[in-house]
Amino acid sequence: MRHISLKDKTVLVTGAAGFIGANLVTRLLKDNDVKLVIGIDNMNSYYDVSLKEYRLKQMETVENSDVKWRFIKDDIADKELVSGIFKEYEPDVVVNLAAQAGVRYSIENPDSYIESNLNGFYNLLEACRHSYDNGKSGVEHFVYASSSSIYGTNQKVPYSTEDKVDNPVSLYAATKKSNELMAHAYAKLYNIPSTGLRFFTVYGPAGRPDMAYFGFTDKLRAGKKIQIFNYGNCRRDFTYIDDIVEGVIRVMKGAPEKKNGEDGLPLPPYAIYNIGNSHPENLLDFVDILQQELIRAGVLSKEYDFESHKEFVPMQPGDVPVTYADTSALERDFGFRPDTGLREGLRMFAEWYKEYFRC
Repeated sequence: MRHISLKDKTVLVTGAAGFIGANLVTRLLKDNDVKLVIGIDNMNSYYDVSLKEYRLKQMETVENSDVKWRFIKDDIADKELVSGIFKEYEPDVVVNLAAQAGVRYSIENPDSYIESNLNGFYNLLEACRHSYDNGKSGVEHFVYASSSSIYGTNQKVPYSTEDKVDNPVSLYAATKKSNELMAHAYAKLYNIPSTGLRFFTVYGPAGRPDMAYFGFTDKLRAGKKIQIFNYGNCRRDFTYIDDIVEGVIRVMKGAPEKKNGEDGLPLPPYAIYNIGNSHPENLLDFVDILQQELIRAGVLSKEYDFESHKEFVPMQPGDVPVTYADTSALERDFGFRPDTGLREGLRMFAEWYKEYFRC
């Protein structure tokens, strides 16, 4: 592994108005190391755009004149645009967090996944490749979001990056596995240091409304029933957003080393890591903690009748019964393991929700 200093570097973050992207950008803006952060996001309407706008405004409140910030509202599926950004700004580190998210949405709207997750990803790889043209130093590290979804119906837990993952159960998962394969090919062919990060159920303040904790809260507040899938027999490795960002920052600073094999040809400078809490929670326990924290924050009343608002339903297509991250490689290489407890994380979400929606 080669250490990369972020001091005076230019960092490109795609999906910058998204949940993880916005929190990563905010963290980079608060640090005094980087010189320039460029964010790109197409601000699509997959969920309420006002939440993305809120995140962008939060970035603007960061007081740090030492780090410059540029936001570009556009789409990485536009190859000429991506190429132009690389030529103008010459990023040292690229973090690709732009993607069409959601397992269930991919069943109904596959086109958007091909456009963003495959075409957009390819455009970034091509731009990284040509960043070395004419003897330039080019991109030092390409970091990208993969997903725990690629483990599919893997029966072995915890999920290890050494596990075989050739049986995705959703198009979303298939696109993420494809990203890993594409990055590996480009790492081999063009010696691009690349690291994929398999995120496990990320949650926290200003998160994605399509995630269970956020959707449950919206429905309970509106007096609607929440659907508990697989009759409650699900476990999820919930990972708090600050832990995710800390993991991403550490990985950005440690690029796979460029070196040649016995045949004199480059070995692919390529790595994959899980970032998860390594502590899967039962869905019913999760709902119980969530309702307690919503009451504590004043989002719901103490007299709220939760039992009458629960509906137990079968597993949905594309879902899996358990996610569980083996983070030993992350601990070994970067000395980091996510450790924010579920109650602590949901408490911060509930307090943010109370303030944001003024309920």
